[in-house]
Amino acid sequence: HVQLVESGGGSAQAGGSLRLSCAASGDTPCMAWFRQAPGKEREGVAGIDSDGGTSYADSVKGRFTISKDNAKNTLFLHMNRLETEDTGMYYCAGSDKLGPRKGTIATYFRGCWYSYWGQGTQVTVS
Repeated sequence: HVQLVESGGGSAQAGGSLRLSCAASGDTPCMAWFRQAPGKEREGVAGIDSDGGTSYADSVKGRFTISKDNAKNTLFLHMNRLETEDTGMYYCAGSDKLGPRKGTIATYFRGCWYSYWGQGTQVTVS
């Protein structure tokens, strides 16, 4: 069973930086960050697959960097040049090696189905 625990959210001024971390337990080939702003649907922000390939939403390309420390099974999101539109709850997500897991809210983003979710960490940019 995969468990994901985020940390590192908080407040920042526009133009500033924050780094999010996600400690994972269990085998999850793909990992990603999603976010949900008030009144909006959850959206994929950045993903990384088992080969280390990365993908980004157009809105964060060039500003955010996703990375993973495989030895520690920890996912990171480095967020630079933050904008007020980046405000929201950020969720770490992981895929199941067998595909979308029944009984979960699986969400597709850039080649992977994400079935496991962290509790979320708030990011506020003003």
